[in-house]
Amino acid sequence: MAKVRVYEYAKQHNVSSKEVVNTLIELGSDVSNHMSTITDEEIAQLDELFDVNQAGSDEEQAADETEAVEDNRKVLHYTGSLTVNELAEKVGRPTKELIKKLMFAGVMANKNQDLDDDTIAMVANEFGMVAKKEEEVLKSDLLQYIEKDKDSDLSERPPVVTIMGHVDHGKTTLLDSIRNTRVTEGEAGGITQHIGAYQIKTEDKKKITFLDTPGHAAFTSMRSRGAQVTDIAILVVAADDGVMPQTIEAINHAKAAEVPIIVAVNKMDKEGANPDRVMQELTEYQLVAEAWGGDTIFVNMSALQGEGIDELLEMILLVAEVEELKANPNRLADGTVIEAELDKGRGPTASLLVQNGTLRVGDPIVVGHTFGRVRAMVSDVGRRVKKAGPSMPVEITGLNHVPQAGDRFVVFEDEKTARQIGELRQQKQLEARRGDQSRVSLEDLFEKIKQGDIKDINIILKADVQGSAEALAASLRKIDVEGVKVNIIHTGAGAITESDIILASASNAIVIGFNVRPDNNAKKAAETEKVDVRLHRIIYKAIDEIEAAMKGMLDPEFQEKVIGQAEVRETFKVSKIGTIAGSYVIEGKITRDAGVRVIRDGVVVFEGEIDTLKRFKDDVKEVQTNYECGITLKNFHDIKEGDIFECFVMEEIERK
Repeated sequence: MAKVRVYEYAKQHNVSSKEVVNTLIELGSDVSNHMSTITDEEIAQLDELFDVNQAGSDEEQAADETEAVEDNRKVLHYTGSLTVNELAEKVGRPTKELIKKLMFAGVMANKNQDLDDDTIAMVANEFGMVAKKEEEVLKSDLLQYIEKDKDSDLSERPPVVTIMGHVDHGKTTLLDSIRNTRVTEGEAGGITQHIGAYQIKTEDKKKITFLDTPGHAAFTSMRSRGAQVTDIAILVVAADDGVMPQTIEAINHAKAAEVPIIVAVNKMDKEGANPDRVMQELTEYQLVAEAWGGDTIFVNMSALQGEGIDELLEMILLVAEVEELKANPNRLADGTVIEAELDKGRGPTASLLVQNGTLRVGDPIVVGHTFGRVRAMVSDVGRRVKKAGPSMPVEITGLNHVPQAGDRFVVFEDEKTARQIGELRQQKQLEARRGDQSRVSLEDLFEKIKQGDIKDINIILKADVQGSAEALAASLRKIDVEGVKVNIIHTGAGAITESDIILASASNAIVIGFNVRPDNNAKKAAETEKVDVRLHRIIYKAIDEIEAAMKGMLDPEFQEKVIGQAEVRETFKVSKIGTIAGSYVIEGKITRDAGVRVIRDGVVVFEGEIDTLKRFKDDVKEVQTNYECGITLKNFHDIKEGDIFECFVMEEIERK
């Protein structure tokens, strides 16, 4: 019998590859990932175990059903969420009673506030009911419109490959070498600015689609989206540098997506190149080279010199053959948005990767929360095309708004249906945003009551492409400065407009432009409204500037400094004034605006402020050492001879 790979067995038995790998490891088998091969004996053991597990799950299901029958409590059915008012109706109690119960449970809510699932379950239990949430399949859900294909309709499709790795390890140079173009020189700060997908033909006329994801940690959210559409991950590791933090991050993304990894050991032409060290370091992450008895393909290469490119393409096609990548080209298309932007001349544009079916010019389409008709399609080399099959990337125009990178798209039979579903999705998005804003304001109110004033920095982000705006927003949200919260109130693609400035003015926000500039109206509005607009071309500078601003907004840190001491030699009680302490400054100085402690027998009996400080009959601001003075304290008159007044100030120290 031919050797079977883990993923093939998992597919046949309707279980996950991870589950099969874990089971084999428990049985003592030498497997590492979904590409490992398994013997006939191991297959027999797995068959026995998974059959038993299936039987066990059937018994558990029966037990669950019996338990449900035995529980005679009334079931409270609901979908989505419930307000306090709605929940009161369902349990048959007055709204006021529910609000009181919630208050005793530590939940402050009004009658129109949405409650979470745990709170609904708690209230239902209080009134002898069981809460059961029913999942609502919305008509706006695009996934329900994607057709299920028959195996007989499927045909081979090109693999979609993502190039991942640490910054400056040569990802863009590798892509350039494959496409014979030069984009590297046009990048600022070594960051791939735009996400795109490119299709190439090998010498034997086979196609491969490359998804170009930025390599910096700032673009984590984009890269994880890239792994959702990819079939094979190319992990680029510099032979002279080895495994770095973003290398590990890329490995984790690829493993989470359960895609095979091919390691491209780059920069073999550089002095100090050590491919064996790379192989050794990657074994710690379960990537063992075939030469060392593993099943991970390693290719030594130099992207700059163009060496090893053909071998890499050959290995990609080999892995694609094993993976049996298929799609049905003879149906309405669906797929994923790779990038989207607002073009000044063409309006909203979106780079799409077709994953199933064939996309044609004129197709009615819903893309995320936008919709329209495909007006024009351009291939990755800038040629107008009329149709695009599975795994082909194209840029389209004809949408009513700019979608988000990572959004799904689905083609419909007629424009009317596409418009209805698109408008419904837009409406639901608007409702969700309103709900989020409502919840946030309530939470803020709660937090302010508990913690006092919370400072936050409101930001409006505009970038040349939507993906960059999202990535920058994700990076800014990760900034951890105690006491200050980042609030991204709007992100978008395209130039900074007057409406952005008006929103910033109303929200007291800073506007950050990444690779974009404000138009003339926006400039005038910014001057009039005194809105701070910051423009950047390098992502790190934008992040550093905001982080510095956030640290500046923090309440300063203070350190106490004792500036002097005075001993009480005599006390005088005066009506309407209280006790005057005739004192002698024994150390430092006493100042009227400083804080003061009264120390008696080594114990602090009072801490507060000086009310008056006099030399003879004159009010003075300070009294130096070896001088006498008269002191009265605010709200403290129990002063005795022998007490020590310790005078102190709070000095601001630099926050580290």
